[in-house]
Amino acid sequence: MKKGIINLSVIVALLMSPVFFVQSGVHAEDETEPEQSAEESADQTGTNISLTPVSKTYQLSGSSVYNDSFTVNNTGGRELEIEVFAAPYSYVYSEQNDTYQLGFSNETNYTQLSRWITFKDADGTYKKTINAKIAPNTSYTAEYRIETPGSIPSGGQYAVIFARTTNGVTSANGIKTEASPGMVVYGRSIDSESIISAEIRDLAIRQSITENEITRNTISGIAKVKNTGNIDFNASGKLVVDGILFGGHYETPSNGGRVSVIPESELVVTDEWKETPGFGIFKVTWTVEAAGETETIEQIVVINIVPAIIITIILLTIIIVWCIIRGKKRKERRSRLSV
Repeated sequence: MKKGIINLSVIVALLMSPVFFVQSGVHAEDETEPEQSAEESADQTGTNISLTPVSKTYQLSGSSVYNDSFTVNNTGGRELEIEVFAAPYSYVYSEQNDTYQLGFSNETNYTQLSRWITFKDADGTYKKTINAKIAPNTSYTAEYRIETPGSIPSGGQYAVIFARTTNGVTSANGIKTEASPGMVVYGRSIDSESIISAEIRDLAIRQSITENEITRNTISGIAKVKNTGNIDFNASGKLVVDGILFGGHYETPSNGGRVSVIPESELVVTDEWKETPGFGIFKVTWTVEAAGETETIEQIVVINIVPAIIITIILLTIIIVWCIIRGKKRKERRSRLSV
């Protein structure tokens, strides 16, 4: 009886307080390698262009030359004219929304790589920018070279190589459409010390309701990861949701909740359970890993549990009343038959 009273008090406490919060400490974990998804650009005029591969990584040393190539694929229905060039790859802080935005014009100590890249033109010379034509459903191989100076900065170097279409179609309102897929180039100096360091903060578990065609509940985890070292690393988040009452389970897939964080940037790591049931009590765990550090928070999330319990009680009451009435009718029938 005493155990039953304790369990009942726990349930009542959960109903009266929708959110219960527990936070754990930090412990070390192994670092994972960055992942980059394919980038492809297309428009409604039949332009379809992509780059292969979508990223490259180099171990760089001073006074060295690295030759390589990538492929520009034209899978559209018309000839493309492209311009190939390199740009800095960095993030710039935006005070307006308190986030870091990806940019290709901001030069830092970690974007010198874009200055060291040149491309092989049709005459065999290497230039900062080249132009080419690609027939429909064919590919173009672009050769490039990285020439490092005698002394290069410690840590990482980051650039992006673009293949921008220059023969975009002009729409009726005078806007010219262009496509600019890019390949991210990661460089890592082997002449100096690499420092891998991260700051994980602002972990939170949130419940939200979206109303589009249908009303939908979502449970999500969010955090900010700042790169305080001099080389890129991969940050990942894992959201685990287990149903305590009325069931349901979700776990971040192995290829989800992951982002590459370069030096001098702070990015958001997030994941959400989009198929959250309309009601229930859930234990939610949100874990973020970056640069060998891990932080975890746990939280109980209650979704529309009071209406669900009321509906359940009403249904049970109807069933009980129906069973009582049916039992009385059977008893009366047996009494008449026995007379």
